[in-house]
Amino acid sequence: MSLYRTMLFSPANDLRKAGKALMLNADGTVLDLEDAVALSEKINARNALKDVLALPRKGDVFIRVNSAQTEFILGDLLAAVTEGVKGLVLAKSESAEEIRQVDWLIGKIEKDCGMTIGSLELIPFIESANAIINAYPIASACSRISRMFFGGVDYVLDIGSSFSKEGTEIFYARSQLVVASRAAGIEPPIDTVYPDFKDIDGLINDAKLVRQMGFQGKLAIHPAQVEPLNEVFMPTDDEISWAKRIVEVFDESEARGQAILQVDGKMIEYPIANRARRILALSEQIAKKSG
Repeated sequence: MSLYRTMLFSPANDLRKAGKALMLNADGTVLDLEDAVALSEKINARNALKDVLALPRKGDVFIRVNSAQTEFILGDLLAAVTEGVKGLVLAKSESAEEIRQVDWLIGKIEKDCGMTIGSLELIPFIESANAIINAYPIASACSRISRMFFGGVDYVLDIGSSFSKEGTEIFYARSQLVVASRAAGIEPPIDTVYPDFKDIDGLINDAKLVRQMGFQGKLAIHPAQVEPLNEVFMPTDDEISWAKRIVEVFDESEARGQAILQVDGKMIEYPIANRARRILALSEQIAKKSG
């Protein structure tokens, strides 16, 4: 499992903002060719990618391209499929067929550029009611897909609602993405941005909620959101201690031919032991990144 607690967006055509974003402690930076770029700046943003990708960085770099239903998609792909990029984020993904078409185009460009075919990840950005209904076919559309993003801002607009701090209006969509991701065998999804970047307490509460729901991380739109999100999606000391104890006791029990046991009055079997192993693996990844 990858370590993506925080994915920070930055306009691809703003060298100063992009340079700052790349050196923060976000696990991934998404250089944006879509919503953060005015229509009149689309070409300039593509041309700026080469300079941005030459800047120093701490985490992985992704590029959000415009929807496959727009006139910009081919030009975006030609500019974005390049060395030094971890993957592409496809804005407003709507169907499995659309994903397969983009996957095919990426493969052709990779081949022409001398890159290994299939080397780039493809992340569908789920932003509408139709996309939520198609979440599983989208998630399983091609082998490039490792995880999905949830775009709550566009989703609530599509269903005729608005954001609330309780998140009632997006609870169903969030649940669908978690279940579809698991069923497709990909990583847990990354949750939507929290639009009020000055409300750090609200951000933390929202992040805690989606972590409990099964999300692996959250999208960020401001540098101030990065560290609080990293903290929320990091295993606590208590969780790590619990996981170490569970794995140790379970391994000893399994060696004796027993796969079910009690710890502190609770039944422990393979699903619980596997969850403990995931917690330890995540904590090790975080320790390596911090080191």
